[in-house]
Amino acid sequence: MDLFFSLIDMVIHFDKYLPGIIQAYGIWTYLILFAIIFCETGLVVFPYLPGDSLLFVAGALAGAGYLSLEILIVTLIAAAVLGDSANYWIGHTLGMKVLEKKYSFIKRENLEKTEDYFTRYGGLTIVIARFVPFIRTFAPFLAGVGKMSYRWFITYNVIGAILWICAFLLAGYFFGSIPIVQENFNLIIYAIIGISLLAVGSIIVEVFRSVPECPTPDEGQKLKKE
Repeated sequence: MDLFFSLIDMVIHFDKYLPGIIQAYGIWTYLILFAIIFCETGLVVFPYLPGDSLLFVAGALAGAGYLSLEILIVTLIAAAVLGDSANYWIGHTLGMKVLEKKYSFIKRENLEKTEDYFTRYGGLTIVIARFVPFIRTFAPFLAGVGKMSYRWFITYNVIGAILWICAFLLAGYFFGSIPIVQENFNLIIYAIIGISLLAVGSIIVEVFRSVPECPTPDEGQKLKKE
């Protein structure tokens, strides 16, 4: 049982174990990092895997000479793009089949609203969601469920992946070794998450404002008479 909980702790806090893993596995570390980023972005059952902190620590270790920054950027951007794409197609195929079942608690009109949302605001959401833990895992899945055009999805998917991976890797590479940054890293992450949530919240508010109000029964009868 202790071994089981140790493995769970290692997976969830993989960023803390990364220096030791580099020493143990060498070049295979890139493949391990690829797998973690792919699973966190590509499988809705793994939203708890480390993302931002892992990228920051990897960038800091690259700055210290333990990893190659160039290989990290290429490898992890590929992992993020492929992960979101896999998540999109899972939502597009299996997601719709499950949600359209008779026993599903999701109503057809809610699915239509989801489709309308991703038609209007999906691209910006896919980019912003990269910087918000948990949301970045579910956003591509919902984009698939909402039938967002894959041509547009892959465009914003790539843009979001490049911005997310480069932002945290380079932040770790250039600032990870500074003591004050190491001491306040959690505050920095929370600030980024807060800004991202505000941006997503503003989009959601705009969606609700754009939905026309349904007339009341009395108003409906007046319209019929007219």
